[in-house]
Amino acid sequence: MELYQSWYQTVPESITKAARQIKLLICDVDGVFSDGSVYLGNNKEELKAFNTKDGFGIKALIHSGVEVAIITGRTSNIVRDRMASLQVKHIYQGMEDKITGFNQLLVDLDLQKHQVAYIGDDFPDIPVMQEVGLGVAVADAHPYVKQIAHITTTNGGGKGAVRELTDLIMMAQHGDSAVTSQLIGASS
Repeated sequence: MELYQSWYQTVPESITKAARQIKLLICDVDGVFSDGSVYLGNNKEELKAFNTKDGFGIKALIHSGVEVAIITGRTSNIVRDRMASLQVKHIYQGMEDKITGFNQLLVDLDLQKHQVAYIGDDFPDIPVMQEVGLGVAVADAHPYVKQIAHITTTNGGGKGAVRELTDLIMMAQHGDSAVTSQLIGASS
């Protein structure tokens, strides 16, 4: 974890211990994978920007054996397409009650709450964040969400926060080389 700490921040042993148990990472989308901005075009098309570092981290995490899911209150073809390109199999859109998706994932994947990490940025994320083994807020999350979270990333939503968390989980589970050995691969 020395490399993680030199890149991002020092984390207590309790966070490292929780990260070692993670078998599923659940992510919110707006404000986490993106900076929270929604661009609307003249023909009512919706555009979002995604960070390729986050995408690379998601692919590496899946490759390391951890499942990834998204639960988002909005519905968007852009999100469906982006997550498909990252090989994310569990996509729950239009879910304002995120606990429903969370509970379904626990059943479908036969997991316990302590085996799940969740990353979010705002009030709809709190119910799931309070249930999981590792609740994470992005750096620019609402202040109350940061109080609820076990840890807050140093990077903001859409600015590498997801990658920071994937690095934490992989390094806690497999050592620093789990991340640095991923030097070859397609851009995400």
